[in-house]
Amino acid sequence: MAKIKTLLVDDEPLAIRGLKIRLEEFSDIEIIGSCENGRDAVKAIKDLKPDLVFLDIQMPGFDGFAVLRALVGEAVIPQVVFVTAYDQYALEAFEAHALDYLLKPVEIERLTDAIFRAKDHFSRVTAVEHNAKLVKMIEDMDGGEEVLSAILEDAETSGEDRYDPQLRIKDRGHITIINVADVDYIDAAGDYMCIHVHEKTHILRETMKTMQRRLDPKVFQRIHRSAIVNLDRVREVRPHSNGECFLTLASGKELKVSRSYKDVVARFL
Repeated sequence: MAKIKTLLVDDEPLAIRGLKIRLEEFSDIEIIGSCENGRDAVKAIKDLKPDLVFLDIQMPGFDGFAVLRALVGEAVIPQVVFVTAYDQYALEAFEAHALDYLLKPVEIERLTDAIFRAKDHFSRVTAVEHNAKLVKMIEDMDGGEEVLSAILEDAETSGEDRYDPQLRIKDRGHITIINVADVDYIDAAGDYMCIHVHEKTHILRETMKTMQRRLDPKVFQRIHRSAIVNLDRVREVRPHSNGECFLTLASGKELKVSRSYKDVVARFL
């Protein structure tokens, strides 16, 4: 994967310098410029077209959120990691679809997490673009439809290999490895996942959409806007008069299946 072109934006020169020094440790990152105010940042983003921007929220006159608003309508908007000394902006930052949110002084562990999320995002985007080009090329070949059908059929039979067999939970420097098969259910708390394994709960910073991509849908199904269940753990299905349904797990935990996901229940009928 090509290096991630990165722009730094902060009205404090020392903050930019400190971030530059830390980012130099990451071989995947290429710093292509820096700005000390929001208006210069908008111009730099349009001219340099960075992949990733570390963007300070609190800047005089034209703050980080104003920078994003000024980019609405652009063909390509970079991924953004917000950086600020004040955590009261966290909710608004994620509502602006930020890739991540870092508090000053930036801890190296949290910076590493942010870089990991960026690499994961760009590797998936690159893979999607590559696959789309490959499919188009095959379709244009003589007999391309038959070739494509064979490829898709083979992918279906080997698709299990792409799902994660384990989850790694980092907490204060320690890493806990969890076998996915041992997970009872997962529910969302903001931008965090609560992984429930027997009587223990582990916290993982990840979105529901990303988590779903990591899990085999033959085993793990979404039953609510903010909940995923391990179907192998379900022991009882109890319908409710309002169209919802309740699942009882082997642990005795009861989970609600919302009407929007009632097709999941059909798997047990």
